[in-house]
Amino acid sequence: MGRKDTNTRILAVVGTVLVWFPLAATIAITVIGSITGHGLRLDWLLPAELFPVAFVGGGLLFWAALRAHLRQQLIGWGLGIATGVLVGAQMLAVATGLASGKTKPTAWAWALMIGSMAIYSIALLGMGIAGVLLIRDLFNSSE
Repeated sequence: MGRKDTNTRILAVVGTVLVWFPLAATIAITVIGSITGHGLRLDWLLPAELFPVAFVGGGLLFWAALRAHLRQQLIGWGLGIATGVLVGAQMLAVATGLASGKTKPTAWAWALMIGSMAIYSIALLGMGIAGVLLIRDLFNSSE
């Protein structure tokens, strides 16, 4: 099995597309909603709602990175941080009562939730960039 075989390339491409999907969908829906709704309409929870897609994509991307022996740490850390932050944010929302609506969002809780979603989105962005770099490395004809 070569490090740049067809299966590894397919894994990398599909994984990268799936990792980028939650971010691209958020941007597309924000633009469309803002144009039709006459104001900024950002669903900042959409990347978290599409986590299963990103998780599968991250897994495929990490598998491709392992097969190719390239970008393993960046993709692995991105997947781990995204998963850990999202699970932690959900546990925090349940523990504080924000998830059920029992508690009103105070400044610190609101900032913590937005901050965790920002870290999650940055981790997805990092994985997406690493996926693009992995694809570039895999399709580079210099080897």
